[in-house]
Amino acid sequence: MEVPKLKRKLRQLKKVEDKIRFEHISDPSFKKYVWNEYFSTKSIDDSTVKYPMRKLLYLNKQELKEVFEEYFYSVYFRKYQDMGLYFDEIQDPSILSYFGLTPGASVEDIKKKFRELAKKYHPDYGGSNEKMIEILDAYHKLIDKE
Repeated sequence: MEVPKLKRKLRQLKKVEDKIRFEHISDPSFKKYVWNEYFSTKSIDDSTVKYPMRKLLYLNKQELKEVFEEYFYSVYFRKYQDMGLYFDEIQDPSILSYFGLTPGASVEDIKKKFRELAKKYHPDYGGSNEKMIEILDAYHKLIDKE
């Protein structure tokens, strides 16, 4: 995909998020877009976003579709949070991403990934206490919802 075409697509995504999340909000200072965490059209190598344009340009159609699905999962997750709705079966996409999992990952997927990371970063196996505590905190946020 060429840069101008990708920029148009990304701007369309932001407009869709605006309709989904901010339909009744006219003051732009209240609009905190998930889009700003995922994408940027200002720089091809923007390292402040999850998917800089340079990375998106080299994705195939299926990979791009998965990125957009992840983005919309995050948009709806944030919309539900904004509305004060919390669902046990909906996982925080930022924590899933920390574990390297896609939105919609099952509890079994989360547990499997946690075990892999625990083996890798456990202090008894050469890892650090801080990293292990970080992994445990993220895991508990996903699993111990009440």
